[in-house]
Amino acid sequence: MTLRTARWTTLAAGSAATLLIAGCGGGGGSPENAATSGEGLTVLAGFYPLEWAASRVGGDLASVSSLTPAGAEAHDLELTPQDVAAVSEADLLVYIEGFQPALDEAAESEAREAAWDAGQAASLTLTAEEDEDGHGAEDQHADEEEEHADEGEIVDPHFWLDPTRLADVGDALAERMGELDPDNAAAYAENAVALRADLEELDGEMQEALSGCAINTLVTSHDAFGYLADRYGFEVVGISGLDPSEEPSPAQMAEIAELVQERGATTVYTETLVDPAVAETVAAEAGVGTAVLDPLEGLTDESAGDDYLEVMRANLETLREGQSCA
Repeated sequence: MTLRTARWTTLAAGSAATLLIAGCGGGGGSPENAATSGEGLTVLAGFYPLEWAASRVGGDLASVSSLTPAGAEAHDLELTPQDVAAVSEADLLVYIEGFQPALDEAAESEAREAAWDAGQAASLTLTAEEDEDGHGAEDQHADEEEEHADEGEIVDPHFWLDPTRLADVGDALAERMGELDPDNAAAYAENAVALRADLEELDGEMQEALSGCAINTLVTSHDAFGYLADRYGFEVVGISGLDPSEEPSPAQMAEIAELVQERGATTVYTETLVDPAVAETVAAEAGVGTAVLDPLEGLTDESAGDDYLEVMRANLETLREGQSCA
């Protein structure tokens, strides 16, 4: 059996500024009424990075919560009847279409005009396809965006690991919240400016620290790091696919272990919310070590920080050591 890894290609996309513009109001009432009554906007996010960005933009003017419980794997989200009711009543549902199937269904049937797809603002340009030659992921950069994705390719949704794309989402969120709550539009815009400043500072740190790495292959538990790799010049080999529940065969694991040796990689990266057994097996077969690289799909007590910025900086230090960066 051939090795199944992800070959990253670019997806023909419209402008990164293209937004999913929805009309005012969800299934549960008027956002204008919520804003003018002093209750603020009620915002539901699919999972942690979207919750964090919406909280930064909304500030004290919005009540933001995540549908994915702390410590749960975001891909596996299942909605309770109470969750579905909350979706129908929210002023704004922030999600990524195709990332959490249960939420896609609720967005269409319950949220309606309140549903807002963050992937539109992030400009999802990477797709995964099977690597026919049986070797690692080939990372192709955004200058190839004119290429069209073949039918059957899966769009990579993990944009938030590129801080600049998350900043774009923050800007678009501010615009959407301002439409729902015009009286506070200037405050949302100001919050988005502060969010972008923090994310651009993080991006600058990462650009500087990762510009001189001796090893450019990232071997990770699942294919969550394509946008990070595209931004900072790495090539990703995911042991599992875009969904961490996809389990590779023993033959595929052995082939990845061989690839690790061929590329001179010294680290296989495990994750906080995924069983490390498969990645640890690959590392043992290759004779290399492991380290935790957090895809930031959710925070736990084991996360190396209390918010997105802290965990990303912890990831940066992990990458500097694991990739032998100057």
